[in-house]
Amino acid sequence: MFTIILIAVAAILLTIGLVWLIDKFLPSSFKPVLIIALWALIVFLGYQTFNSVYKPIQFNQIKNKRYTQVIDKLIDIRDAQLAHRQVTGKFAGNFENLIKFIDTAEYTITQRRDSTIIDEELTKRYGGVEMTKDIIIIDTLGFVPVKDSLFKTSTRYKTMMNLPEGIGPAGAKIEMKAGTLDQSDVKIPVFEASVKKDVILSDQDRDLVIQENQVVSVDGVNGDRIQVGSLDEVKTNGNWPKTFGSNE
Repeated sequence: MFTIILIAVAAILLTIGLVWLIDKFLPSSFKPVLIIALWALIVFLGYQTFNSVYKPIQFNQIKNKRYTQVIDKLIDIRDAQLAHRQVTGKFAGNFENLIKFIDTAEYTITQRRDSTIIDEELTKRYGGVEMTKDIIIIDTLGFVPVKDSLFKTSTRYKTMMNLPEGIGPAGAKIEMKAGTLDQSDVKIPVFEASVKKDVILSDQDRDLVIQENQVVSVDGVNGDRIQVGSLDEVKTNGNWPKTFGSNE
């Protein structure tokens, strides 16, 4: 982009030089039309130069705003999925089941306490001398609805699969999958929710979107999509920097 700007500025300066030469050496009868044409070219090149600087700035502003809105949705999905795993031991494979879970599931509130009881086996072994052992007792204190814990009075979880208004083509949604990974003969639940940058920025300049898909930066969202979780790794963090919101 910087090279394009330099070329445009050089062209503007050259055109201004031509105007001066024409004004100085060309016969008067030819001057008006050529000078007007050259000034029109100067205005056009100036406009193009301005656009080459302004369009990326505007693109980044739109991109960052949309990314923040989409990431808020992905954070809600992650929170809901982590609650689902905590209660059921696995992740939900689709949004219908995840929403139903939030509407109906409850957290169990427990309390752990230490206690000491008679160890009957050891007591018998030592001829009736009372022997004791320490145990942990878990008491159930009550239940709390998952919905109240995560979303309080908000119902936004019912539409967490939809992209925010004004983002992406009509009907575009966040994709979500769940499964398991085998590690040391243990099946570990995993999930992934993502949306492609092409979808989020579908109405933006194509060349700038292609550049964004190739981003590799600590301050940017790397790759061609925004994603939380993974089907290939045991992780539930997002691929965005913390400037856009918590990624863990």
